[in-house]
Amino acid sequence: MGFDESNTSREIRELALAAEKRIRPHIRRTPMEPAADLSRENEGRVYLKMESMQHTGSFKVRGALNRLLAMDESELRAGVITASSGNHGLATAFGMNRLGIDGTIYLPENASPLKVSMLKDLGAAIRFHGADCDRTEAFARQQAEKTGKIYISPYNDTYVIGGQGTIGLEILDRLPHVDCILASVGGGGLITGIAGAVKAVRPETTVIGCLPENSPAMAVSVQSGRILDVPMQETLSDGTAGGIEPGAITFDACTRLVDRWQLVSENDIRRAMVLVFERHRLVIEGAAAVAVAGFLKLAPRLTGKTTVIVTCGRNIDMGVFRTVVCPKAVL
Repeated sequence: MGFDESNTSREIRELALAAEKRIRPHIRRTPMEPAADLSRENEGRVYLKMESMQHTGSFKVRGALNRLLAMDESELRAGVITASSGNHGLATAFGMNRLGIDGTIYLPENASPLKVSMLKDLGAAIRFHGADCDRTEAFARQQAEKTGKIYISPYNDTYVIGGQGTIGLEILDRLPHVDCILASVGGGGLITGIAGAVKAVRPETTVIGCLPENSPAMAVSVQSGRILDVPMQETLSDGTAGGIEPGAITFDACTRLVDRWQLVSENDIRRAMVLVFERHRLVIEGAAAVAVAGFLKLAPRLTGKTTVIVTCGRNIDMGVFRTVVCPKAVL
């Protein structure tokens, strides 16, 4: 079941406000880092919304916690199953630990070794299935149906979307007149939550979805008017890689709420990671760099705008980060 076509932003804002009350004791209000170097690119004011500083190193904890905290007694007794390329799994494991809920996390066989290690450190029960996120999610959902456990989607869930929408509430608290927000897009939960929470009170704010050229499923689907099975290639943005499940409520919401789509190359992603490290001494993962790269490509069209770039996570393997930042170094 999706959102009301005429009231999508208002519905999502209400979900975000309810989520704010549930999850506030458990999450961080992440910093808004002024970015002087990026501000020079568009002769405006640019901020990094540092979701990379959130618990578990990613924004995902907001949505996962909101879903877990909204479970009733029968759901709590049943336990949960989820699927993830890593960050949603980490967020769900964090929430399960904090709330004392049992569950299993399914990962694709090529999941980031760092994220697998972090999940093990959290004591999560993990299983591997499939060579990509789409197969993993489909299998995990089937297992939930067979066992009677509650499936927590990484994006296709109103509670998850509401949790991510709390980022939009925090942005407006700091910058009530924000002109533009850029966020990376995989399944669309992050940008749907932010766009709804913001546009319900400030519809003139431009929301831009940024995706890697190697995995552009949502952008291609929205531009085609239907969810498509879009081929993907390997990308540094493993956190946004993969397709969109049939009937995902984020598709229609993205169609209505996202004003522009921007694709970036793998070289663009690398340059953005290096820039943020060199200028801010901050480590961000590929998915976060996608939004920074999107801004750099669009900066001439955003002249003078007060802009927020959501840096969605920091969970990147050291070996991968080293090859990006210091490709010729011998350590």
